[in-house]
Amino acid sequence: MAMIDDAAGIEARKAFGRVGTAMITPFTADGAVDYAALEATADYLVRLGNDLLVVSGTTGEASTTTDLEKAEILRAVISATSGRAKVVAGVGTNHTAQSIALSRSAEECGADGLLVVTPYYSRPTQDGIIAHTRAIADSTQLPVMLYDIPGRSAVPLTTPTILSLAEHPRILAVKDAKGALGASQDVLGHGAIAVYSGEDALNLPLLAIGASGVVSVVGHVAADRISTIVSLVASNDVAAARRIAADLAPLVDAIMNHMPGVVAAKAALELLGVIPTRTTRLPLLPADAQQVEAVRLALQRSEYLTC
Repeated sequence: MAMIDDAAGIEARKAFGRVGTAMITPFTADGAVDYAALEATADYLVRLGNDLLVVSGTTGEASTTTDLEKAEILRAVISATSGRAKVVAGVGTNHTAQSIALSRSAEECGADGLLVVTPYYSRPTQDGIIAHTRAIADSTQLPVMLYDIPGRSAVPLTTPTILSLAEHPRILAVKDAKGALGASQDVLGHGAIAVYSGEDALNLPLLAIGASGVVSVVGHVAADRISTIVSLVASNDVAAARRIAADLAPLVDAIMNHMPGVVAAKAALELLGVIPTRTTRLPLLPADAQQVEAVRLALQRSEYLTC
């Protein structure tokens, strides 16, 4: 099988599922968290085919929500999903003590796991990253998914760092948004930690070389087809998976390449009637009319919107 079936992959899929979306945080027109829309979005995403929801990640605008809001957002999503999907809390910051506090809060709220991004802005050494991440993993009993996204964090996780962190009993997976398939293959070749695609344009290639699943942004609207791709690769029908991925490519491009992913995802969900407003918090601006039209056309081409 193309999808890994070693102990690392099996353990990670039990903890995190296979098809995940890093979900938005809906806001009201005046910028408050819209908890009713949040719960509706979470329910919609599960019914669409997600078995994993990540809250308070980049797409959840975690940098502009308070710690109290993060706890309330997490509780609301857990309540709305009612055990139908794993709910993982984004807790990574560039302040170790704050990340530990967020992790403990997430555990108290009932999260199923933690997503820990590489510390951003500070540009720590690899040894500093290891110490930071181990301290977070030691602070709760929850499974941990690393988040390797050097385009935002400035510092990539090297293969030796990932393998060192994989020795921790609760660090089970890495969300790979590095955009370097050779490095991903290197990590997968060791069989020590599961890899999840964190870049929608590379979902199929990463699955084909052994990734255990995906954590998507496009999954806000296309989790059903992404789930089919994951299943097809798992059954070695890569040709069929390739056809679906090709059909989705214009939608992936529209959501991921022309505006921040959260801006496009909110525009799409507003067009689909899932959320009442596409409001974002500064410094992000909501999609303008031209951007909304581009998302609308992509949804129509992909047959997710009929008018």
